[in-house]
Amino acid sequence: MNFKRRTLMTTTLMTAALSGLASLNGAATAQTAASTSSGQAWPDKPVRIVVPYAPGGTTDYAARQIAQKLTEQTRQSFYVENKAGASGTIGTDLVAKAAPDGYTLLTNDTTYAMLPSLFAKLPWDHANGLVPVTTIAQTPVVLVVGNASPFKTLAELVAHAQKNPGKLNFGSGGAGSSTHLSAELLKKEGRLFITHIPYKGAGDAMLGVMSGQVDLLITASPTAIPQIRGGKVRALAVTGDKRLPSLPDVPTFKEAGLRGYTVTNWFGLAAPRGTPPAIVDKLQAEIKKALADPALRERFAQQGAQPGGMSPADFAAFIKQETVIWSAVAKLASVKPE
Repeated sequence: MNFKRRTLMTTTLMTAALSGLASLNGAATAQTAASTSSGQAWPDKPVRIVVPYAPGGTTDYAARQIAQKLTEQTRQSFYVENKAGASGTIGTDLVAKAAPDGYTLLTNDTTYAMLPSLFAKLPWDHANGLVPVTTIAQTPVVLVVGNASPFKTLAELVAHAQKNPGKLNFGSGGAGSSTHLSAELLKKEGRLFITHIPYKGAGDAMLGVMSGQVDLLITASPTAIPQIRGGKVRALAVTGDKRLPSLPDVPTFKEAGLRGYTVTNWFGLAAPRGTPPAIVDKLQAEIKKALADPALRERFAQQGAQPGGMSPADFAAFIKQETVIWSAVAKLASVKPE
């Protein structure tokens, strides 16, 4: 092979190699641009977290705790907006129909899994209208009565309710809320007939107990503990296999005589259907990072809450499972969709 021919071949091979390299660089650039447009730059403006209940309940508490940490971590404002009403369906529908760009999110909870059992028709697709992101926390529930209540133990309350059907009432955060069905399950387990008084949120229902408007409330521990410690309400029992370290003097339902009563509340974050997976994944990662913070974990522990952090896929499967479980509870308690 002469020098001229060899040079021509070398030049051809180098041109092909450079062309291939340029193609690879172009593909990588395009891929990077696509990734960025899919959410890598998110968030670059304030993010709204909708709480579908009035302020003061555990859902509101969880949302504000995580919003503060996300603001610190991303250096972009995450703020909470309360949109209460209709057992959380008003705020949830607002998020389900919002732009799927990662700037409107929902703090959902156990109640979300109960809604199909309470409403014959929902204004959004319950199964597919939202993208589950991750769990924020799980908590036991506590049965509380007012400080002026004559009941000092769960056994006293149950005995009175059984002898005086219809005389006692219970508050809830709304028809179909977790506080509602948790009490319906209590009625079934304890063979009680007590009247339901719905409010716009667990925080409002707690005020009802404190003021004597309602006789009892079953709510998540973060809603109850501050009022118990403040002497505003009295705790009669808490769910779980063991007593809460933050409420060492409060017996479990099993210890108090209702062995079959068990409820756990969960709180999480969801986004509108169609939200780019890159945003969902980044949000889940930021929340998981926030939940690893020792100061936040300590605040949760003081309220009887365990940090979450599920993957989007696991959270989606968990919600489906919870929906089936609470559907069975609703049927057991003879609660029918309206």
